Amino acid sequence: MSEHEQKQAHADELYAESHYWHVNTGAETIHAKRMHGRFRTIKWLAACVWLAFFLGPYLRWNGRQAILFDIPHRQFHIFSLTILPQDVWMLSLVLLFFAILLAVVTSIAGRVFCGYFCFQTVWTDIFTWIEEKLEGPPQKRRKLDEAPWNFTKIRIKLTKHVIWILIGMLTGISFTLWFGGAFDMWKAFLTLSASPVPYGVVAVFTFFTYLFAGHMREQVCFWLCPYARIQSVMYDRETILPTYDLNRGEPRGKLKKGQIEEGKGDCIDCGQCVAVCPTGIDIRHGQQEGCITCALCLDACDSVMEKIGRPHGLIRYASMDELEGKPTLKLYQRPRVLIYATILLVALSGILFGLAHMSGIQIKVLHERQPLYVLESDGSIQNKYYLKILNKTPNELHVKLSVKGPKGLTVHGDATNGAYLLAEASGITSYTVYVQVPEKDLVHEDEDQQNIEFHIQAKENPKLESSRESFFRAPEND
Repeated sequence: MSEHEQKQAHADELYAESHYWHVNTGAETIHAKRMHGRFRTIKWLAACVWLAFFLGPYLRWNGRQAILFDIPHRQFHIFSLTILPQDVWMLSLVLLFFAILLAVVTSIAGRVFCGYFCFQTVWTDIFTWIEEKLEGPPQKRRKLDEAPWNFTKIRIKLTKHVIWILIGMLTGISFTLWFGGAFDMWKAFLTLSASPVPYGVVAVFTFFTYLFAGHMREQVCFWLCPYARIQSVMYDRETILPTYDLNRGEPRGKLKKGQIEEGKGDCIDCGQCVAVCPTGIDIRHGQQEGCITCALCLDACDSVMEKIGRPHGLIRYASMDELEGKPTLKLYQRPRVLIYATILLVALSGILFGLAHMSGIQIKVLHERQPLYVLESDGSIQNKYYLKILNKTPNELHVKLSVKGPKGLTVHGDATNGAYLLAEASGITSYTVYVQVPEKDLVHEDEDQQNIEFHIQAKENPKLESSRESFFRAPEND
């Protein structure tokens, strides 16, 4: 078969496969069956990561909230680290790191973020778990939906929706706690003294959590999530995904008297893989847009294989090359992964560099431009400087100012050389100083300026120090 014929055959195969794809456009409510298994356990453990979202604001560190995004004062407090607008480049690197990390994970193992960590998936799973506890398994839920309204139905439905709304409210309140202080915000909410902004945030979170997790569910993944649209460009033939082993499973045959019919594959067409899918797809028809890589179909299929005495793995995580019997590449042999990993490493290196060189205090020095220098009556040359001391700590600091430069240098103005300056807590304090150097002590070479260094060190904590180089301007040497 020629290369053109092979490509055409592959295209025809994909077309035939896509003919069976199913995308729920919202006309039906998917009531997925819940089944115990290895991947269901992993899914619950991964969902527990989101407990940090609810519990994180209550952690304390050195007498204050451990993580606080103080928007009014433009400060981010993360344990002992305070990040101010001047450190926005760090935020850019962090965002780049996580964006590329998502791309790396997707190219290796598909949409595992969607299946295990995405807040939409996790909240939907919690909402449907509550629904099952109140309304029963999928068959009973469908019957209840179709049943006429009576007291029992109203009681069950009302209880379910009230709990959903309360979870949405708790989600919104927990979000606001990261920005205003957990205990102060709770006090403001309970005494109805909070500003309109927090109430608006809580209302928005309540509404959309209730709408997305309670009603739209998989529709958010299909139509609203941008990641679902772009994830296909991150796949290649080496990406491992939940995959149905067509060669082993086909042709399908119903199980009769504990035995599979002669000549039939291992798939007994029980439909359990479809019953547990939260998006309602049939994985046996190939990889589809609706697959969020949650692997619940693997648990369902493996449980059936155990019952009929067949080995696990009819549906398993596998790459296309593996299923076709082709040699599989190591991670370091895949160009896509190498490119993503390189960008990831660069971003991570920048973050670590920034953290290692980020001090609790910083000094910035601005040289007066008009005039650049002043010739004093005693023959000395004077330059004017504006000092801005950034104190990122929550406490006031007394910092010692040291200025190094040409011989005979003296400092006047708001401070003298060796004097202590007050640095306001979590803010910028400005000072003006004048540096004078006798003209006889200036080294006149080809340049009309010389280096000068400003250094500060906190009295309360000598480890907090910062330096900044500037220049000292003098008349040009004729």
